[in-house]
Amino acid sequence: MDTYILAIESSCDDTSAAVLKNTKILANVIANQDVHKFYGGVVPELASRAHQQNIIPVIHRALDIAKINKNQLNAVAFTNGPGLLGSLLVGASFAKSFSMALNIPLIEVNHMHAHILAHFIDDPQQPKKPEFPFLCLTVSGGHTQIMLINDYFDMKVIGQTIDDAAGEAFDKTAKIMGLPYPGGPLIDKWAKEGNPHAIKFPHPNIPGLDFSFSGLKTSVLYFLRDQLKNNPDYIEQNKADLCASVQHTIIEILMKKLRKAAKETGINHVAIAGGVSANSGLRNAMVQEKEKSGWDVYIPKFEYSTDNAAMIAITGYFKYLNKDFANQQLTPFTRYSE
Repeated sequence: MDTYILAIESSCDDTSAAVLKNTKILANVIANQDVHKFYGGVVPELASRAHQQNIIPVIHRALDIAKINKNQLNAVAFTNGPGLLGSLLVGASFAKSFSMALNIPLIEVNHMHAHILAHFIDDPQQPKKPEFPFLCLTVSGGHTQIMLINDYFDMKVIGQTIDDAAGEAFDKTAKIMGLPYPGGPLIDKWAKEGNPHAIKFPHPNIPGLDFSFSGLKTSVLYFLRDQLKNNPDYIEQNKADLCASVQHTIIEILMKKLRKAAKETGINHVAIAGGVSANSGLRNAMVQEKEKSGWDVYIPKFEYSTDNAAMIAITGYFKYLNKDFANQQLTPFTRYSE
């Protein structure tokens, strides 16, 4: 018998709903929030209000595209954290009500675990799935982690940032340069036209498999301060080289630790996930490492890299098979929890 799951993702500023049939995505709808561009970053109160406006139309549209009736659903899955509390509460409240009204199981999903399990969505363009155990570099605006994945429900953080996340480093650097929000994709765009070795930025000396990106942000700030004293147009005249150099530095920091993790664990099945996995430089670095080190590399489809409900749906499906259901008293969490 087929299993149909409705999934809801509302951890930050994107309202998303997906419908899944077994391991195949029938619909994946995302409503973005442009209002945050005016403030240079996500404003939590505005995000939660926009989720309230978007959630019903988005779910209605997803069911429409999937061509199924709500009464055919076997369960509803939702992001329970980590994320912005107000945003999470909107998705959680709707999921709880929907579950109760239809008398179907409620499934809570860890947002970061879902990014990883997006690799298991049935897609003809990417038929190859990671083999357990594998390593996954999960990189986003709020998290940077190296995780050891033993199976769908056994995931262990073996390295993580001690301050800023990689995505945060991209966005903060872009802000220093005067680029609009979100700055990460713009740095990626300009980096393609620049020389990644034009400017040498320092790498942090952090033991083990942990990361640090706050020092890079400070280095860029001081470097530009000094350059602008002599040439007020320095950023505009050197935008491509600046972006290429910053991106190269961030990716080198990430890849150095990922190589170390692969060497220490002896695992050569390596994946990336999260919003920053959409970065073309990181994707290219993974392909190059595959050729150099013989890794089996897994790169998610672009549409499953950024926040989306499809990844919540596939995670919900595996939890449904395991009868891992939530109760109505469950409350969202804002920080990562294994």
